[in-house]
Amino acid sequence: MRSRTPKRDIRLRANKRREEYLKMITSKQLRNKWISFYESKGHVNIGAVSLIGDGSTGVMFNVAGMQPLMPYLLGQPHPAGKRLCNVQGCVRTVDIESVGDASHFTFFEMMGNWSLGDYFKKEKTAWSFELLTKEFGLDKDKLCSTVFAGNESAPRDEETAKFLEELGIRKENIFYLDKSNNWWELEGTVGTPCGPDNEWFYPLHDEKCCDTCDINCACGRYVEIGNDVYMQYKKLEGGKYAPLENKNVDTGFGLDRMLAFLNGLTDGYKTDLFSGVIAYLEKISGKRYDDGGEAQKAMRIIADHTRTSVMLIGDVNGIVPSNTGAGYILRRLMRRAVRYARTLGIESKELLNAAKIFIEEVYNEAYPLLPEKEEYILQEFSREIERFEATLEKGIKEFEKCVNGIERKNEFMSKQNPDYVKESAIGGKQAFKLYDTYGFPLELTEELAAERGYTVDAAGFEAAFKEHQQKSHAVAEGQFKGGLADTGEATTRLHTATHLLNAALKKVLSPDINQKGSNITPERLRFDFNFSRPLTEEEIREVEALVNEKIKEDIPVVFAEMPYEQAREEGITGVFDSKYGEVVKTYSIGGFSREMCGGPHVGRTGELGTFKIVKEQSSASGIRRIKAVLE
Repeated sequence: MRSRTPKRDIRLRANKRREEYLKMITSKQLRNKWISFYESKGHVNIGAVSLIGDGSTGVMFNVAGMQPLMPYLLGQPHPAGKRLCNVQGCVRTVDIESVGDASHFTFFEMMGNWSLGDYFKKEKTAWSFELLTKEFGLDKDKLCSTVFAGNESAPRDEETAKFLEELGIRKENIFYLDKSNNWWELEGTVGTPCGPDNEWFYPLHDEKCCDTCDINCACGRYVEIGNDVYMQYKKLEGGKYAPLENKNVDTGFGLDRMLAFLNGLTDGYKTDLFSGVIAYLEKISGKRYDDGGEAQKAMRIIADHTRTSVMLIGDVNGIVPSNTGAGYILRRLMRRAVRYARTLGIESKELLNAAKIFIEEVYNEAYPLLPEKEEYILQEFSREIERFEATLEKGIKEFEKCVNGIERKNEFMSKQNPDYVKESAIGGKQAFKLYDTYGFPLELTEELAAERGYTVDAAGFEAAFKEHQQKSHAVAEGQFKGGLADTGEATTRLHTATHLLNAALKKVLSPDINQKGSNITPERLRFDFNFSRPLTEEEIREVEALVNEKIKEDIPVVFAEMPYEQAREEGITGVFDSKYGEVVKTYSIGGFSREMCGGPHVGRTGELGTFKIVKEQSSASGIRRIKAVLE
């Protein structure tokens, strides 16, 4: 049996490699290298769109680089052509509790490139291989790839495997995996594109854990660094597939993951995306990140949640903390960062300086809107910190009420029955209320309880938490087009009515009114907008009358595509900005309403019926909400 290199020597070697790589590439260089490489292959950089979902793909945030391009992958011509590339910011929060380890982030960037019915497998495998081996210097003999193994619905992807071998990938480094690993499709849909994908892997080091150590091994030696999806089929009823006439390529490489890998790191929080903020947290807390434990976890959560909050507030369609929808997700992230700042023993206001590092040093070039909105972003941070500090104090009082209630019950019951067994645990639902309403993590409740001689029903907490998580997932994943619950006739009419409502509010209240959210079902519309006070009864009736006036005029709803800058110069409202590259979709209703929007809309306003406002109320600080119907 051959001797193994001691693990300590492997770590030393890895550390030396890491120091060498850290001098090699920064996040800014990686973004530029990706774009310049694909531009050299005839691609157009279409830029990034808003992190806030425009509603066209059914989710609240953009969760994948290809998501904003779905209409074009489905066949709509893209104004920039058939070869596209970009670096797209994404937000995923359905697994927020996983943040705190070395690899989970709520905000991340996807480096992508696409072929819309142009080149296919031969060109794409060659370009991915060239990028990885020549641009990034990876050893082709260590490079591994996975392809679709085939099933009863679609054949084994021998074609991609052949191209990989011809490029120089060793045959033993090409793996055939099943549909769960190497197939992409939108679940629950029919008529959408789908197909096999080709994933790329590379070892972190040369030391095998066993003789059969390969990409399927659980030791973590191999890292997935990106994938190329070949959309060559269309989904049919009954789990069947048919070949697509126009085949697409969808490539996705995670910038955060790729950056860590190229710099020889297994901890994503050690790249230059986070190093400045982590160093700052170490300085003000007096704790060392590399010591691990709870302090390291807290620094990761603070850094991640602060970064995502900066991005969401500073976005072109920026949101603010609230108790509903995307604003609720943002509030949860910000308050979780505050909570963990307290565990490090630092003042919550220090998060403002962490936010400034992201704005001024890390993302100032890639996201130039952030420096422009810096004062506004920091102002929203400061307000939310103040709100939560007050809430925490209320939470402490709620905890004391909970304990005092148990003690009173124990005292009363003991007098009634000397054999009564006193309660010694805080209930799971009570613990979850402290978590959900006041931001108390279970660990904090357990610590406070222990000081008073109590335990906490952790199983009951987990049950309450899972119930809440199911509801949160529904919120995080369930926004439809433009806030629509579906795209039927009734919701289409109500969606068109929101355009008239938005324009009427600008006329009656202020030209600075902007849409801050919407939700539309077949029965009613809900429209959120910025305004500092309740509307008077007279203002409500005036808005309602103006909308109905435009409906009676039976004005055509006119669609047009135009350059983004032209739309802005012409005063077209950008509410939920459907900007793909430099061209936007617009809908005009005479000279009354002109908006950028992804649709759907009726042909003429006369199809809408009678508009009636049924409720006007507060939605969040500085945000009002109108509910209305069409009769």
